[in-house]
Amino acid sequence: MHDCFHLFQIGVVTFFLSSILDNLTSTIVMVSLLRKLVPPSDYRKLLGGVVVIAANAGGAWTPIGDVTTTMLWIHGQITTLKIIQGLFIPSVVSLAVPLALMSFTSEANGLPEKSTGLVSAEQMAPRGKLVLGVGVGALVFVPAFKALTGLPPYMGMLLGLGILWILTDAIHYGEPERQTLKVPQALSRIDTQGILFFLGILLSVGSLESAGILRQLANYLDANIPNADLIASAIGVASAIVDNVPLVAATMGMYDLNSFPQDSDFWQLVAFCAGTGGSMLIIGSAAGVAFMGMEKVDFFWYFKKVNFYIFSLP
Repeated sequence: MHDCFHLFQIGVVTFFLSSILDNLTSTIVMVSLLRKLVPPSDYRKLLGGVVVIAANAGGAWTPIGDVTTTMLWIHGQITTLKIIQGLFIPSVVSLAVPLALMSFTSEANGLPEKSTGLVSAEQMAPRGKLVLGVGVGALVFVPAFKALTGLPPYMGMLLGLGILWILTDAIHYGEPERQTLKVPQALSRIDTQGILFFLGILLSVGSLESAGILRQLANYLDANIPNADLIASAIGVASAIVDNVPLVAATMGMYDLNSFPQDSDFWQLVAFCAGTGGSMLIIGSAAGVAFMGMEKVDFFWYFKKVNFYIFSLP
């Protein structure tokens, strides 16, 4: 039972962390923590699978928890309060059911005895808790910033970055040995390739929309699949193979707010299915790909050990 507690503990922490950060960042943080807390074993891999499921589920119910929900939020398909009210419980269920089933398996009760006391004695940087608190607060404030000012969300993100920049410069002023803890050093480690990847996807989808191809595809789907719920569900299944960003971007190009108004069930279902559908295969989300790279987990291990619990959802 103590081991199962760890299973739920990791899942809950990742779930709420991913609702503030994006699912990729949350996965990297949590898997890094697991590598310090648990020795290499199948149990640690299983906990990593829990992290992937929880990160994708947690990112689906807030406008800043996943790239796709952020896209829908920026373009007006969803609003902050409605997406939280509509998707919090479904997201909790999409995490709770797999966790409950995992807790009965032998792997979930296989925590090695020598795992205790593995946390290294690394010290947090001076005033690190303050920087962490301000950073998390800046992220949480972005939806409120948009609602209060009417400005685009990226302005709120840049405001938060500016505050962090000033704070870290003030904290480490006159400490040349701690220059690496300042914002400019952090910005130098940005994943430029990832940014260019998403930029290329959005440019490609924009080109298809301008050419009218997405509208033709929408008309074809409406004629052959009249049920909008089935369309959204199909997007979720497809996101297990194809990255959810181009799928949601294409859906936004296919259907405008005249077809489905703001905060309609369709847009909420698209956000939920695209976010959680990526958990079905390890290659279906950025979180899964990051976990696969960090823990050297292969496609078939995830398919055999984790997929059954995800497919058990109704």
